[in-house]
Amino acid sequence: MNLRNISYSRMKKTLLPLAVLLAFLTACEKPVIEKPRDLVSRDKMISMLVDIHLVEAIYQTKRFSSEELRNLKEADFYYSVLKIHGVADSTFEKSLIYYSSKPKEFEKIYTRVVNRLTQMEQELEEKSQKPVDIGNSGSE
Repeated sequence: MNLRNISYSRMKKTLLPLAVLLAFLTACEKPVIEKPRDLVSRDKMISMLVDIHLVEAIYQTKRFSSEELRNLKEADFYYSVLKIHGVADSTFEKSLIYYSSKPKEFEKIYTRVVNRLTQMEQELEEKSQKPVDIGNSGSE
């Protein structure tokens, strides 16, 4: 899969409102959610959310290199992220609910997610602007 074709700016435009909406919804009075015994660490949650947004962007643009990938459902992409990170779906779900029940914590997590995606976008832009060395320099 070619990640250069993914519209990161479009993805960022949907990430921020989603994070704000989730923070707003969780800011309402709720019973305190207990910390899950198998809580995914903050750093791992950030990595997983970055990967989830990347595969979501790939799925939404439907730019797949093979017929096999074209036949996959969106849920298959999410489960592939969970499998790569070695996290059960129930563990991820409980951890996401726990973090989202703490708006300030969740905002910090999503700020790091957006920052990492922005950094990835900038790195791709820099690579695409570099001239390609075709091996002719220095030979006379």
